[in-house]
Amino acid sequence: MTEQKPHHLTFDEWDEANFPRPEVQDFDRVVERAISRRGFLGGALAFGSGAAVMGAGLLKGSTALAQSPVTIPFEGIAAQTDGTIHVPESYDWDVLVRWGDPLFSDAPEWNPQTGIPTEGSDRVFGENTDGMEIFDVNGANVLVVNSEYTNNDINLVGTATADGDSVAEAGTPSSADDVLRLQNFQGVTVMELAEGDAGWSVVVDSPLNRRITHLTPMTFTGPAAGHELMQTAADPTGMESLGTFNNCGSGRTPWGTYLTCEENFNGYFGATGDLPTGEVGAGYARYGISVDGFGYNYHAFDARFDVSETPNEPHRAGWIVEIDPANPESTPIKHTALGRFKHENAAYALANDGRLVVYMGDDERGEFMYKWVSANPYEEGGDTSTLLVEGQLFAATFADDMTGEWVALTEEATGMDAARIAIFTRTAASAVGATTMDRPEWIAVNPTAAEAYCCLTNNSRRGATNDAGEVLTNAGGDPMEVNGPNPRETNDYGQILRWRPENDDHGAVDFTWDLYVMAGNPTVHTEGPYAGTDNITAGNLFNSPDGMMIDSTGLIWIQTDGDDSNEGDFEGMGNNQMLAGDPVSGEIRRFLTGPKGSEVTGLTWSLDKRTMFVGIQHPAAPFPDGEGSLPRSAIVTVKRADGEMLG
Repeated sequence: MTEQKPHHLTFDEWDEANFPRPEVQDFDRVVERAISRRGFLGGALAFGSGAAVMGAGLLKGSTALAQSPVTIPFEGIAAQTDGTIHVPESYDWDVLVRWGDPLFSDAPEWNPQTGIPTEGSDRVFGENTDGMEIFDVNGANVLVVNSEYTNNDINLVGTATADGDSVAEAGTPSSADDVLRLQNFQGVTVMELAEGDAGWSVVVDSPLNRRITHLTPMTFTGPAAGHELMQTAADPTGMESLGTFNNCGSGRTPWGTYLTCEENFNGYFGATGDLPTGEVGAGYARYGISVDGFGYNYHAFDARFDVSETPNEPHRAGWIVEIDPANPESTPIKHTALGRFKHENAAYALANDGRLVVYMGDDERGEFMYKWVSANPYEEGGDTSTLLVEGQLFAATFADDMTGEWVALTEEATGMDAARIAIFTRTAASAVGATTMDRPEWIAVNPTAAEAYCCLTNNSRRGATNDAGEVLTNAGGDPMEVNGPNPRETNDYGQILRWRPENDDHGAVDFTWDLYVMAGNPTVHTEGPYAGTDNITAGNLFNSPDGMMIDSTGLIWIQTDGDDSNEGDFEGMGNNQMLAGDPVSGEIRRFLTGPKGSEVTGLTWSLDKRTMFVGIQHPAAPFPDGEGSLPRSAIVTVKRADGEMLG
């Protein structure tokens, strides 16, 4: 059995061990493309880096200069390596809520050494906070938050016999009770917040409070709803499922509902027998479904997760799920029209004719970027029931001349029917030649300009070759050679891509693109592609941009989930952090540093814009409770000392 993935291995390391990528299927095609780009990449790389040149030239020559620069209202802080949070002098932070804090008065009490027992584990705030959004429900601040995964070794402490012999290894689920505890700590939390003299707190027992877990009933819409590949013995209609999984980034709709995004869902499934073959088996290989999964061991105690028994169950995960925070009795909806892949987040815009546009990234090395455009326009107060059901899904292609196109995933273009395009979206995008990307994570739409941004976190396989000298591929056999928006081999630092739709219309097919920033380390690499773009300096070093939001002023907030060793290529970067950037000048300043071991992820603002809510995921002990306590993921508040608005 493989190690339990979330704590011991990164998702990339697990993927590397379990799914070594196939060789390039058509190497001649790769060579031909490389030659065709020689004038662009060769000339740029002669100066050290395609993106290093682009970063300086594109930022200064960008049409964004028609905008006014955005004021960054603080002095950047230094990198940190300790176990707490740091913000600028004119700001204050506090803990709002931690994993295990009660949502209801009947919730079990937190134990600093053992955490929360199984009974009542669905009555507390979930573990490993991620994407979040704030909603106005009759004047109340209602926060909806993802809990992406569990750190099993601190949830399951193991058992031993009287003579000390181990019966169950810590972190390994050994019973249905263990599995239930893990299932309850994940999913989504809906909770009402209130601010008093002592700061912000959760309104315990609010009628709006709700936990949505791996067991909550869901329903499907769209082309895959009811399809035979969605049907199981427990649900022969293919219309209803239980649970939402690996909820990473988030989004919202203009009509006030929450979008939670299922990312690394593949790791919850395993097999007590053989894996399926044929169409289903090919889909497993494309999406990374293995015999052991990530070590959650659900399949040993619940046949729903044993793909030897229920081969269609994984098709019922990997979707964007809509939740109504104002109605705790509502059933979450899995929207199959938006495609099935490892969703990072969902960022909406409105086309010039009012149609809803949703941008999405597939967070795996060499996967693709997508957008959804509704068939009908959004009208405030009107019918919204079709806007995530009827429309067109597209995948992005990028040319090295800094143009791009959204290619429609139609039956004619892919050779697949609508249901299969939804269920096997990666295969459909490969069929139309979508551009392989360096792990597309959070996408953010600028509310002050017709542009959007995507964090391309890293890709250690980009441009790497096998023993035969052939470029490595993604899971579908698409080569991951260097290309325009992904201009570095073995990219451990990441970059942020920006694009502007034709005619300033997010509904357009064509767009132009550039790189807002390419992370790097100019103190270690004094020149060349790994030094980063000109807006990277010794004072704002970071790697692996992941989370991203753009506030109402146009300021870009960047959150990182990278290497915090502070050594070698990452010297001077310290712990993971949150930075703020001006989209016009490209200036970037460090705003917040997280505790050692943590990822900084998830960001939203109170309704009055005077409080920022920031997520701290998987910190090292003893954050935030101090010595003697298990580490606890948490949401913290950040406010200006003068009480003025931020964001």
